[in-house]
Amino acid sequence: MKQKNLGFNSKAVHAGTMDDVRNSAISPIYQTSTFRFDSADHGAKCFAGEDTGYIYTRLGNPTIKELEDAVAILENGYGGIAVSSGMAAVNTVYMTYLGQGKHVVAHNSLYGPSRGVLETIYPRFGITASFVDATDPQNVADAIQPDTALIYLETPANPTIGITDLEAVVRIARQHQIPVCVDNTFCSPYLQKPLELGVDIVLHSMTKFINGHADIVAGMIVTKTKEEYQKLRPVMVNMGFNMDPHQAWLTRRGLKTLGIRIEKAQENAIQVAQYLEQHPKVEWVLYPGLSSHPQYELGKRQMKGPGSMLSFSLKGGFEAGKRMMDHVQLALLAVSLGGIETLIQHPASMTHSKLSKEAKETAGITEGLVRLSVGIEEVEDIIKDLEQALLKV
Repeated sequence: MKQKNLGFNSKAVHAGTMDDVRNSAISPIYQTSTFRFDSADHGAKCFAGEDTGYIYTRLGNPTIKELEDAVAILENGYGGIAVSSGMAAVNTVYMTYLGQGKHVVAHNSLYGPSRGVLETIYPRFGITASFVDATDPQNVADAIQPDTALIYLETPANPTIGITDLEAVVRIARQHQIPVCVDNTFCSPYLQKPLELGVDIVLHSMTKFINGHADIVAGMIVTKTKEEYQKLRPVMVNMGFNMDPHQAWLTRRGLKTLGIRIEKAQENAIQVAQYLEQHPKVEWVLYPGLSSHPQYELGKRQMKGPGSMLSFSLKGGFEAGKRMMDHVQLALLAVSLGGIETLIQHPASMTHSKLSKEAKETAGITEGLVRLSVGIEEVEDIIKDLEQALLKV
């Protein structure tokens, strides 16, 4: 059966599976740094690109290739580039498209390090950035400069859950011939396929939903075209951002259950969001599955489902946020997201604490904002835990 005709969960299990000479049901781990050539001529052909044989794991490895192919198939992209972490994926994109005198337009509410490196490291190399509220595409258009070389977005945004109209941004980008990259971590290819909406590059922290078990750190880039793939892959290889084979094998294993994990977590998140929205100590809840979300209709159009990530703000502000964190019991007080367990964190005192007060305000990160990654536990247990923690606030 041709894989392109399979449903998502079938693809998640079978896509990209390599041929194994011993016919193992589960692909082996090629835990090797280097590969033996049949002859000097064979080695020469491999280095010349005339043979598809493997040379050295930094350049390519069968276990890693299986994961790259699987995620690319799920994203309906040309090819995947697996890397050692989500930030390795981010920096591979930045290094490929940005250089001396270049400018990037980015969402003002990004994963902290994705914004942080643009503010603290890349300016040393003559690169500038504008951070805008990309939930209004006009803000993106207004920020474009003659030297803008990249538009970089997250949707839903981290941690404010704002949604960007990708088709609208792509139309703007096409007028200026600027590539668009979207961090699709919060949705995964199960809920959103940016490449189908015209985006050029998608990336993931596979540490999160794609792996889903909080036991690896990994990243992935998927391109829409061969041209973009050929720009990005040499940067990854030469910067040494490559993934480890065992890391890739674990991620491929986690990917197989992506769809069913997200469905259960999303089912829980809808009920949790509804509970929080009615709680007297909660100022507001941002969740794409609530009609109160500012981009509710856009989310329904652009995403297959609202997902399992939500943010809410406590009326007591900063101290209330910290106090709630100190009293959760079932939920893990931890950064990261997208695992089978419920994770909770307070961005103002944790992941985004290094941002200036002004930067936090413009990004919508209030002092009482709490980010919740809803897991697959029984929803009654999740709500009971939140209720007892809120009683202490």
